[in-house]
Amino acid sequence: MIEHLKDNYGYLFEDALLQEINQVGVFKEIPEGNKLIEIGDYIKSMPLLISGAVKILREDDQGDELVLYFIERGDTCAMTLSCCMGQKKSEIRAIAETDTTLIMIPVEHMSLWMGKYKSWQNFILQSYHERMSELLEAIDTIAFLKMDERILKYLRDKAMVNHSEEISATHQQIANDLHTSRVVVSRILKALENNHQIKINRNRITLLDL
Repeated sequence: MIEHLKDNYGYLFEDALLQEINQVGVFKEIPEGNKLIEIGDYIKSMPLLISGAVKILREDDQGDELVLYFIERGDTCAMTLSCCMGQKKSEIRAIAETDTTLIMIPVEHMSLWMGKYKSWQNFILQSYHERMSELLEAIDTIAFLKMDERILKYLRDKAMVNHSEEISATHQQIANDLHTSRVVVSRILKALENNHQIKINRNRITLLDL
């Protein structure tokens, strides 16, 4: 596990911290589509992503979901940090967007390292800043963008975290992630295809205009 840590976090953390993470962390492999965190769970560990991507979602009272942001290699989740530090139940659902490997850090070490390692403190504060920026972007997207713009942005975000112009997603999955109807998604995707911005295949969409 230490090699994974050095490859992904060696430029951020000093050797002593890397060694401590190696001692207390738990290495996990999460297949695509599997849940890492469920709404209502008490969070006892914080993830450090080694590879892959994770989708962070919220859910309303009717059980409908909305994607907030994605986290990738070298990232962690500010919503997880907040729940860990406050010993609160999770307010988000985290699902592996792709096959993902990560290291889970027990919550009791987080505050200890904040005072012990400046690099850890900087990493946590920067992570909060980046996730807050992404949350504001998500709010702006909902408030100010038309649905066709939201769908195109969603497809580009998925292409970025998957490192591929070809996206595997059904119209219903996109509708679920964007809290809209499949009929609306299908209509807009067809319009985007007619505008030569995407190409639609069975359960796959290729972005032509990144």
